[in-house]
Amino acid sequence: MAKAAYINDFHKWEQEFEFYLPVKVRFSETDMFGNLNNTVPFIYFEESRVEFLKSIGFMQSWTRPESKTIPVVADLQCDFLKQIYFDEQLKIYVKAESVGISSAYIHYMGKREDGSIGFVGRGAIVQISKKTGKGFPWTEQQKNLLINNEKIGI
Repeated sequence: MAKAAYINDFHKWEQEFEFYLPVKVRFSETDMFGNLNNTVPFIYFEESRVEFLKSIGFMQSWTRPESKTIPVVADLQCDFLKQIYFDEQLKIYVKAESVGISSAYIHYMGKREDGSIGFVGRGAIVQISKKTGKGFPWTEQQKNLLINNEKIGI
């Protein structure tokens, strides 16, 4: 299996994922050869990231009108390891790999039904102030929620 530069111990990294979103590859997401189009994993990453952030209570807070902050995606990368085809069932795993002052590195893994990994990815999200557009520090509670995948009591 090819190795992505941001993964040191692939087996350990793979075992650390808990949250996933099931997806089925639609015909419209494939190219003329029946392969998953190379832009589609980014859509899967977005959908799984949003659901992950909902599961720990972040999206509910950010979408409130009184919220002073919003998340933005600062960068996003995908590494393809195996071909994925129309009608395959995938699990798109997502986790916070590390958390900075106002940013977090989010990692992704697209796993097939047979357990093989089709693609992996990473990206940075930044919590910014709606007013200034600049980074807004995470609270200690937010940092813990990102790393421990616990739900906020809302």
